[in-house]
Amino acid sequence: MLFRYLAFSLFPFAFSLGITGAIAQGYPVKPVRILVGFAGGSELMARMVAQQLSPALGQQVYVEPRMGAAGNIAFDAVAKSAPDGYTLLMGAVPLLTNPLIYPKVNYEPMRDFTPIVLLSTIPNGLFLHPTVPAKTLRELTQLARKAPGRIAYGSGGMGSANHIAAALLESLAKVKFTHVPYKTASLGLVGAMSGDVDMVITVVSSGVSYVKDGRMRGIVVMDARRSQSLPDMPTSAEAGMPELRAVNWYALMAPAGTPRAIVERLHAESVKVMSPPDVQSRLRAMGGEPEARTPGETLEFMRGEYARWSKVVRDAGIKGE
Repeated sequence: MLFRYLAFSLFPFAFSLGITGAIAQGYPVKPVRILVGFAGGSELMARMVAQQLSPALGQQVYVEPRMGAAGNIAFDAVAKSAPDGYTLLMGAVPLLTNPLIYPKVNYEPMRDFTPIVLLSTIPNGLFLHPTVPAKTLRELTQLARKAPGRIAYGSGGMGSANHIAAALLESLAKVKFTHVPYKTASLGLVGAMSGDVDMVITVVSSGVSYVKDGRMRGIVVMDARRSQSLPDMPTSAEAGMPELRAVNWYALMAPAGTPRAIVERLHAESVKVMSPPDVQSRLRAMGGEPEARTPGETLEFMRGEYARWSKVVRDAGIKGE
């Protein structure tokens, strides 16, 4: 009698495991799409992953741009997609920060997505126009304290990643800069290079050529490790401000509720296809540090970033346009 009870009570669990295993074993049976909300790094990373994953999965993996609304169109579409592994997202910093600054975001980043793998982190750097009389982070903050608001920085707009990173610097250094929002981060970089503004925070790889030809001065890498793109730039810790960390990141994501077996299959294949030396070289050419974090590790990374940026946005009172 006890045997029959145990058999019947365990049957649903065994049946569900069998179904999940069968789904993963047969997956995928049709093309897989990766949605991206931005041109630039997110799209480049998504296309690199899609190109490598297609032969590994035996089905076409293609990139579907869903630009607009600061990435929220793509984020919302994936959050509402069927959790079957056929609609994925190339997640990036705005996935976490948009709900903090925009009042009408229809997704919750820590609830509506399942991380698959953190693929790469790209450190930001602080760059100055050569006319700014500061060669170190300490000298820059001293200038800013003497003349609050006199030093201006460019960004990709209200609530953009480089705007929030500058707010972090202001908070840590107890200084005030003047924010000049541009339509894109690239235009903000051009503004700093041309001298229309005094400084900009952007991914280190974007500032390399300007530093090498003398049109800009690299002050600090906003990460715990130096960048291979500009190895002479000190880290924020080396510059005396270890809390000044701001990295861009790219993570492959799925809708919440995607079967664990499918997530694990996608994770294993992504790590495998992104590990060859030539692919790693392409990642580093973009200024990135290759990562291969597990779904659990990726989730913990995102939780830490979300908590940190939540405080910065709240304390600075940043609101998106």
